[in-house]
Amino acid sequence: MVDLVDGGFRDKAEHEVSAPLESEDSAIYGFWSTASLIFRFEIKVKHITTVAFDYLFSPTPSSSSPSMSNSNLSYLYLLLLLLLPLPLLLILYLLVRPRPVKIPIKNRHVFITGGSSGIGLALAHQAASEGARVSILARSPDKLEQAKQAIQLSTGIDVAVFAADVRDYDAVSKAISEADPIDVLIVNQGVFVPQELEKQELDEVKFMIDVNLMGSFHMIKAALPSIKNNRTDRGPASIALMSSQAGQVGIYGYTAYSASKFGLRGLAEALQQEVIADDIHVSLIFPPDTDTPGLVEENKLRPQLTSIIAASSGAMKADEVAKITLSGIKSGSFIIPCNFEGRLLSIATAGLAPQRSYLMAFVEIVAAGIARFAALCFQWNWYGSIEKWHTQNRRT
Repeated sequence: MVDLVDGGFRDKAEHEVSAPLESEDSAIYGFWSTASLIFRFEIKVKHITTVAFDYLFSPTPSSSSPSMSNSNLSYLYLLLLLLLPLPLLLILYLLVRPRPVKIPIKNRHVFITGGSSGIGLALAHQAASEGARVSILARSPDKLEQAKQAIQLSTGIDVAVFAADVRDYDAVSKAISEADPIDVLIVNQGVFVPQELEKQELDEVKFMIDVNLMGSFHMIKAALPSIKNNRTDRGPASIALMSSQAGQVGIYGYTAYSASKFGLRGLAEALQQEVIADDIHVSLIFPPDTDTPGLVEENKLRPQLTSIIAASSGAMKADEVAKITLSGIKSGSFIIPCNFEGRLLSIATAGLAPQRSYLMAFVEIVAAGIARFAALCFQWNWYGSIEKWHTQNRRT
């Protein structure tokens, strides 16, 4: 707390009137001069530190000292520049919703779909190493058993495994009913068949939407009763959905995949409003290309233009994505970007997304114009690549 106490004033040209009021915390002394008006603010905070701000403002600047006047005005502008963000930060601190939350992982049940390989397996390793009780779900019993042994070997922790296809709601419900009550659900399953829409079979389009989007609905709907059960006594819970940077911006050759991942954004935003009263917090993760077995298969099928455009964001290791994901879940972040390009995309596409951090909200507001400019630069690069590629192919 800072207290400012008015002081007296003194006219140097004629006489002095001094009646300063003092406080043990702070004081302000003002002095009036016919030539210039000098303000000195001295703020003493809790007897620990004193911060002094001085500036000189002359109502009739002297022609003999323009440099001094300009210097003082520069100090004033700098002071205003530093102080202007403070009201906005205060407003955002009071404004952001939902409120900040911490979601512990240790000694809690983390249920991960698509947990037999790639990012899901890395998440299972990371959660187990942090002391969580881990369950993983995937289609292949053989891959699940291999994943279970790998996690036990690296962490010494035994994980529960469930074989089910997320497209089958009954199979998913059965697995959930056999598992312990869930504290953190990570909906991580995903498939990708890259192809231009004109050339892609509708069965492949339906396959991606059924696994990536409908599979997420199946998992969340089946798991919600388990997550809500006795939630008041169990602390805050989390539902995290693994999207993609292709769920933030459409990319050539990702027509069906982007549609399935964009759908997760609407699901997550609406779901957060529905479950916030139950102390359940939703997160949406946006990784770039990630070095997984799925990416190896994907690269064999990718159109050349897709590879050119997707390369602009670079690739990450599954372990890196897993660490960032769990960190974001524990802090209750709604949007979890995984690299620098992802942060730019998150700012540029923030829209009406929930934001718990008033500091991040401040960055989104201040950097919105810069992020939009960066996005336009990306689009310029991508459309330039498309135009160049088509021009070269017409010549050949």
